[in-house]
Amino acid sequence: MTSRATLTRPPIAMAVFLIVTGGVGLFGAFTLVIDEFAKYADPHKVLSCDVNPFVSCSDVMASWQGHLFGFPNPLLGLMGFVAPIAVGVMLLAGATARTWFWTTFNAGVFLAWVFVTWLFTQTVWFIGALCPWCMLVWSMTIPMFWVFTAWNLARGGLPFGTRAQRIGRAVLPFAWIIVLVNYLVIVVTILIEFPTLLSLLF
Repeated sequence: MTSRATLTRPPIAMAVFLIVTGGVGLFGAFTLVIDEFAKYADPHKVLSCDVNPFVSCSDVMASWQGHLFGFPNPLLGLMGFVAPIAVGVMLLAGATARTWFWTTFNAGVFLAWVFVTWLFTQTVWFIGALCPWCMLVWSMTIPMFWVFTAWNLARGGLPFGTRAQRIGRAVLPFAWIIVLVNYLVIVVTILIEFPTLLSLLF
């Protein structure tokens, strides 16, 4: 079992990691909301992220996938990315929490990863356009999920027992490899599905 001293020691690196990824993700979501409002005001407005037929925020915003729950998806980001920032500040302050709190937060981060993974599949294979600000949000959510989950397992923050904790400790030093593989899958898929993308950008 993890000692109380271990659980209460302020994990500065994880705190900063959550604040940075949460802050950058929040910026991306906020920018998308502003662009969404701009499109509402002028449906014909060309956004700064409308680069070419393959890189276009407007096409993604106009799709039903961009409004999965009946409102713009970035509003979920505005609400959701506040959580990791708050948790990061809490960790910096040395605050402690029960297992149910860490389990609930980890579940939320997992759902965020599932959601951005689904959005990735939709934009690549169905919408046929990429949104730069959306990809910024993806790029923050992916490491947030994998690195935090490994860390949370390693510290005993999930109710899966000591065996899971040992697995977390073994995986934690290599968590960034998992993140890079996740990134690589996305990049390779995009290059396969949009073979002329690089020539259009450069």
